[in-house]
Amino acid sequence: MNTRLEKLKEMEKQKPDDAFVKFAIAQEYVGMSEDVSALSYFEIVLKKFPEYVPTYYQLGKLYERNNEIKQAIEIYEKGVLAAKAANDLKTAGELNEALILLEDE
Repeated sequence: MNTRLEKLKEMEKQKPDDAFVKFAIAQEYVGMSEDVSALSYFEIVLKKFPEYVPTYYQLGKLYERNNEIKQAIEIYEKGVLAAKAANDLKTAGELNEALILLEDE
């Protein structure tokens, strides 16, 4: 296990209800190409913290990388709604752009 992941896992023990820590662990797994573990953490974040909008973009990209286009489209669509609900128009725009690009392929 790499040092950053170890530190994040330790932080998770101290702050089990911190969306950012779980998101950061997922991102660390993405960087290590451990997609199953990354997916697991992204799903935890979405289930416990659906308002944490950065998750939608990163999970969509993970689905794209694994050629799971239907899932990517679904997550981008949900992300647009979540971002708009959070009044995060910048992220809503980024998610919408990712969705348009994916649908145009």
